Amino acid sequence: MTYGSSGKVRKNAGVDQLPVIDVGALVNGESDARRERAAREIGQACRDSGFFYISGHGVPPSLLERLDRAARRFFELPLDQKMEISMDRGGRAWRGFFPVGGELTSGRPDLKEGVYFGTELLEGDPRAGLPLHGRNLFPARVPELGEAVLEYLDTLTGLGQSVMRGIALSLGLAEDYFAAGYTADPTVLFRIFHYPPAPPASDDWGVGEHTDYGLLTLLAQDRHGGLQVHARTGWIEAPPIPGTFVCNLGDMLDRLTGGLYRSTPHRVKNVSGRERLSFPFFFDPGWDAEVPPLPSRAAGSPDVIGGGPARWDGQDLRAFTGTYGEYLLGKVSRVFPQLREDVL
Repeated sequence: MTYGSSGKVRKNAGVDQLPVIDVGALVNGESDARRERAAREIGQACRDSGFFYISGHGVPPSLLERLDRAARRFFELPLDQKMEISMDRGGRAWRGFFPVGGELTSGRPDLKEGVYFGTELLEGDPRAGLPLHGRNLFPARVPELGEAVLEYLDTLTGLGQSVMRGIALSLGLAEDYFAAGYTADPTVLFRIFHYPPAPPASDDWGVGEHTDYGLLTLLAQDRHGGLQVHARTGWIEAPPIPGTFVCNLGDMLDRLTGGLYRSTPHRVKNVSGRERLSFPFFFDPGWDAEVPPLPSRAAGSPDVIGGGPARWDGQDLRAFTGTYGEYLLGKVSRVFPQLREDVL
């Protein structure tokens, strides 16, 4: 599987409508003009759809290829061997494997299996007792998976900070606004999902319609598409483009900007006839951070803030009060109701 090569991409609505933005200037600290250009393009995409591709990210193709190979080895194991790292063994850290149908989206089982990871905390770290924090469960039968995951977590955390610098500039904020505050100690979650082929006439979704919870999602996907985005013109495809990540905004960035930058519904259906892997990395506010809307001078004119169309699910993000950790825990506990009863 090659993730970093160039290649021709079949033209369709997804490629035409979701822009590809070179973030190299933000990653490499290039000139002010280049960084500001990238920020303008990011801001436009955040207002238009909340989805875009990023290139120039600096993530080595070899790292993605190692991760892909190790993940495929893991998912080829018999179910009883994959269950050796099942999520019920991860306790309050909510780490480990779940089988097909084990995760719910909008109350309905997804047609996928996967593994949950997060920031690896050392023994004695005071955050280790918090929900969704702790040690990862890595498969002893595929030791190279743990090695690749830990390197990927570090690399994508840096990339997340870089993209958030562009988002800060696009909002008229200091470049380090998020890194010095909301993401100084980010909540980092990472998933590897394996989607079996959906039967041609099936109405089962790999992942049903949803929005992401936090600030930013960085998605690597293999060559078998399936991601669909609810853009202004309706549902469009977001197929894999070699050498890029799909980037989308989550509910907390929607809340911070008062709806100027929207978290957009998306879903997955694997109709390729082949197995599909995806690698979503979630870059979110610190666990104890409260997430009030930004000042109107940063998020746009007062008549724009909160003036967009109602959310697809009827939720009012402005109504939430509390910390990001409280918000996230409430969301994730509905995805795994049985696990919630066992560990919380």
